Amino acid sequence: ESNEISEEITDADIDGLKELLISGKEPTAGMKKFLKTGNIKPWNILAITFTNKAADELKKRINDAVGADSNEVFASTFHSACVRILRRNSDAAGISNNFEIYDTDDSQRVMKDILKSRGIDSKFISPKAVLSVISRAKDEMISPDDLRVTASSARDELFATLYHDYQLRLKNSNALDFDDLIYFTVRLLENNPDIKSYYHNRFKYIHVDEYQDTSYAQFRLIYLLTGKEGNICVVGDDDQSIYKFRGATIENILGFENSFPGSRVMKLEQNYRSTSSILNAANRVISNNVGRKGKVLWTDNEDGDLITVYKGERENDEAAFIASKIWENNKKGIPYNSHAILYRMNAQSKIFENYFIRAGIPYVVMGSLRFLDRAEIKDVLAYMSIINNPHDDLRLKRIINVPARKIGLRTVENIENIASGLGIPMLEVIANASDFPMLERSLKPLKEFYELYERLAECAADKSISELLTSVLEETGYLNMLKADGEKGQVRIENVGELMSSVKIFEIEQPEASLNDFLTDMFLASDLDNYSEENDAVVMMTLHNSKGLEFDVVFMPGMEEGIFPGDASRYDENEIEEERRLCYVGMTRARKQLYLIFAEMRMLFGMTRRNPVSRFIEEIPEEMTNSINTGEKFLTARQRREREERKGPAVLKTAITTQNINKKRSTKKFFKDGDRIVHKVFGRGIVVKATEIGDDILLEIDFDDVGKKKAMANYAPIQLDK
Repeated sequence: ESNEISEEITDADIDGLKELLISGKEPTAGMKKFLKTGNIKPWNILAITFTNKAADELKKRINDAVGADSNEVFASTFHSACVRILRRNSDAAGISNNFEIYDTDDSQRVMKDILKSRGIDSKFISPKAVLSVISRAKDEMISPDDLRVTASSARDELFATLYHDYQLRLKNSNALDFDDLIYFTVRLLENNPDIKSYYHNRFKYIHVDEYQDTSYAQFRLIYLLTGKEGNICVVGDDDQSIYKFRGATIENILGFENSFPGSRVMKLEQNYRSTSSILNAANRVISNNVGRKGKVLWTDNEDGDLITVYKGERENDEAAFIASKIWENNKKGIPYNSHAILYRMNAQSKIFENYFIRAGIPYVVMGSLRFLDRAEIKDVLAYMSIINNPHDDLRLKRIINVPARKIGLRTVENIENIASGLGIPMLEVIANASDFPMLERSLKPLKEFYELYERLAECAADKSISELLTSVLEETGYLNMLKADGEKGQVRIENVGELMSSVKIFEIEQPEASLNDFLTDMFLASDLDNYSEENDAVVMMTLHNSKGLEFDVVFMPGMEEGIFPGDASRYDENEIEEERRLCYVGMTRARKQLYLIFAEMRMLFGMTRRNPVSRFIEEIPEEMTNSINTGEKFLTARQRREREERKGPAVLKTAITTQNINKKRSTKKFFKDGDRIVHKVFGRGIVVKATEIGDDILLEIDFDDVGKKKAMANYAPIQLDK
C-alpha cells in the first residue's frame, strides 16, 4: 500500500531524519531507503512497538519491503528490547543476568506479603492500590526516595515506604516487574555514557510504532537511544491516545517537534480499512476534540452503508438486536469472526453471553482469564522458574506444597523468616534445614523437596525445555494430582498439554534458546498475542483492547451518557477528550458496517437508571445515520409479554424511579471530605472532594484498589463504610 506521501518519505534525506507520521501504516518506506544507500546495515535498525503480535506484523512488513535482510533488523516490543539490553549489561544495571520477570499476579502476592509483614489491613490499603501508585511512579521515573521527598501526607509517606520494601523484595528474589524493565534500562543509559554510546553506534535508525501510547519513561528510553545523527521516525495517531490509565501521555506525540528539533510531521490520511461512511462519521466525532494535531481520514473505498443507530428500551433489546443481526449475517455467509462487540466496561458483556448461548452463537471474550493466569500454568511455570532462578522465593512459596507434601504454612513462614534474617534465598535454607531447630518437624519432606529440586535442575542442564517440562509434570506428582481431580482435572490437563505445545513450537523456532529465554518469552506474552482470526466466533472485548484490530461488522452498545462517556469523565474536558478518542478508535475498527446502540433504561451494578443518548452519537449528523427503534422482530415471546405488562403500570414505575432519585438527591449531607465509603464495584475509598453540580454532587474518591475516580452521588452505588 503506497501513496504520494509514502513516496516522499522514501525520497527523504537520510542524515538527521526526524519524522512524525500521523496515522497510516508506512514505517518500512524509510527503512527501505536507508538500506538501499548501503550506509546503514539491517542490524543498525531498531524497530519497536508494544505487543508481540504487533512486533511480528512489523517484522512481516519489513520483510515485504526489504527482503532477506529483514532478519537482521532488531524488531521488538519495548519490554523485550529492554530485557535484551539489561541481560547484556546486567552488571552495570546492578542486577543478575538471569533475572525473573514478575507479572501482575506475582506483584500482588509480593505486596500482600509486605502489607502483612507491616501489620497493615488490606481492607484499608489493598495491594492493587499500592501497586498502582508504584506503577505510575515508575512511568514517571520516580524512585522510592523521590516519592518520599514529594510526600504531602502520612499516606503518601507510607506508600513511599511500601515502594521501597517492594523493590527490596524484588531485588532479593532476583526479579523485575514489567515497569522495572523500562525503568532500569533508562537508568542504565542515563548513568553509563559508554553503554549509551554503544547503542548509538548500534542503532543508527530508530522506528517507533504506536507512539501515542508511550509513557514518559518510554519517551526517555527512545530519547536516550537516539544518537547524534538523530535518525528517528515515529508512527502514531494522537486521535488514538487512549491509555492514560496505563501511564501513556498524549504530550509525547503532541510535543514531538519540541523534543526532536528539526523534525517534520507528515500526515498519512488515506485509510485502507473502512468505508467512506464510517470514516466521515468518525471524523465528525473526533473533530470536537481541541487537543489534537488535526487530520481528516479519507479513503478510495466505496461509500458503504450508513451508520446504524439503534435505540432499545432496555439492555435486553440491545442483546436481542445484536444476536439477531449476527444470526442473519451468518445465514448470508458472513463468518461469526467478522463480527465484534466493543463495549466500554467488562460488566456489559454478561447479557450478550447469555443471549449467544441461547442462540447457539459461538463467541470469545477477550480480556477474560488469560491462559498464563490459569492456576495449573502458573504452577508449572513456577517450578521451571525456581530451576532457572533459585532466588525466586515468591514462586518457591507457590509450589513448595503443591502437590501436598506435608509442608505447612507455619513451616513456610519459618523458612521465610530464617531466609530474611540471614539474607539468603529460601531454597538455601531448605537445603540446610537440619541446621535450624524450628524446622526439625519438617525435615523429611523438606529433604525430599530439595532432592526433587536437584533432580530437576540436573535435568534442565542436560535436556531440552520440553523434556524438562515432562519431568516437572511427572516427578513432582503434579500430573497425577490433576488426573485425580476428575472432569475438572481433565480440563487442566488439556491446558498443560497446550503449554507443552507452546514449548515445542518455541524449540522449533528458537533451537538455541535457553530455559531463561523461554520463560522470558512466556511472561512477556499479552492476551492479544493469542488472538487468532481463524477461530470462527464473535469477538467481544472492551474498546481499549480493540485497538489495532479490525472487523467487517462492529457493534458498540451502551452509547449513553453515564456509560460512554462515563460518569467520572462528564465534567472534566480532558477526560471527555480521552473518551472521545476511545469512541473514535471503536468506530474505526469497522470495515463495512458500524452499529451504535443505546438503551433508554439500563440495569447496571444492581441499579436501574435512565441515561440520555451519548453525546458522541449526537455529534454525528443525522444524514450520516440510519436510525432504528426497538422492533417486535427482535423480541422473544417473554419480552413481548413483559412489554405489554409494562404498558399498564408504567406511570407507577416511573413514579417509583423518580421518588428513588429524588431521595438520593439529598445524599450531599451524608458525604463530606474525608468520609470512608464503599462502592459496589470499586470497593472501599475515601471522599477527597465533593462539588455541587445542579441537583447532583460530583464526588472525587480515592479508591484503595483503583486509585482516584469521579462519580455522581445520585447514581453511583456508594454508601458510607461503617
